[in-house]
Amino acid sequence: MDQVRIGVIGTGRMGQSHCRVYSNLRHAKFVGICDANAEVGREMARRHEVSFFREVDALLENVDAVSVCTPTPYHYEIVKRCLDAGVHVMVEKPFTETLEQAEALKEAASNGKTIIQVGHIEKFNPAFIELRKVLEGMDVLAMNFNRLSPFQGSNVDVDVVLDLMIHDIGLVVDLFEHEPLSMDAHGFAVFTDSIDYGMAILKYAPEILLTLTASRVTEQKIRAISVTTRDAYIEADLLHKTIEVHRRTLGDYVNQKNSHKYRQESLIERIVVPTMEPLFLELQDFVTCVAEGKTPQVTAADGYNALRFVLLLRDKILESRRVQNKV
Repeated sequence: MDQVRIGVIGTGRMGQSHCRVYSNLRHAKFVGICDANAEVGREMARRHEVSFFREVDALLENVDAVSVCTPTPYHYEIVKRCLDAGVHVMVEKPFTETLEQAEALKEAASNGKTIIQVGHIEKFNPAFIELRKVLEGMDVLAMNFNRLSPFQGSNVDVDVVLDLMIHDIGLVVDLFEHEPLSMDAHGFAVFTDSIDYGMAILKYAPEILLTLTASRVTEQKIRAISVTTRDAYIEADLLHKTIEVHRRTLGDYVNQKNSHKYRQESLIERIVVPTMEPLFLELQDFVTCVAEGKTPQVTAADGYNALRFVLLLRDKILESRRVQNKV
């Protein structure tokens, strides 16, 4: 199809960003908005010069595909209605509220012709895309994922594992095909009754150690990945879109008289990272997949696997907190 008719369901912070991108995306015809809050929905529709639909089914009758940006508890019901109507779906993370719901949608997607793409946006971050290229052929020993935020402005509808750590779990699922050999996790509450700070440790074959830290109580916003390999140390800043590669050098410079003149530090390479918006790349991929019948880069199966990992890690944190409380 030349143009994909697009709708957005849910116009909170993320939904509004989807509306902005679709309004300027090639091969996408932004048709309309549906939101439980009619006042907000109508204002967004007016701003983007599209129609407002009070009912989801009415929107689905007028589009080829939608973005589902509602709170997570509504994902399963809305995505299922989209699939029943033959409408392709881009659904924000977490995929669903429960693993059983995610499995049901994953099976429905695999048995039909309708596309489900799950919104693990960091896979489309240019810094992560370039990091994957840098790591090709390297002997990775350890990776550290840090996703830290201040409490003010954080999403407290879910715990920090489901809100923040799930982004990095999505990247881990993308980087490693096999299951980890072991996993452990710990965390604690600070300002809420749920997990505000969490740390996970994963071990992959043969001897690769991963640590993931997610916080909404840290007074600095950080989105970073550091990688230790046998020959280099790589720092990727996902927020500022930079990558530095630290490599060993020969070290000493010796003159013709065989005396030391100076000692050279390790060589630092600064990798060129394209200045592209991850959400633009993500929604562009979704529209292209719908138009050309391709498989999205983040499938329903990927969303299911990320959710499975996150729920396992969250259960380990909650179990460790219960043990601590008994002591």
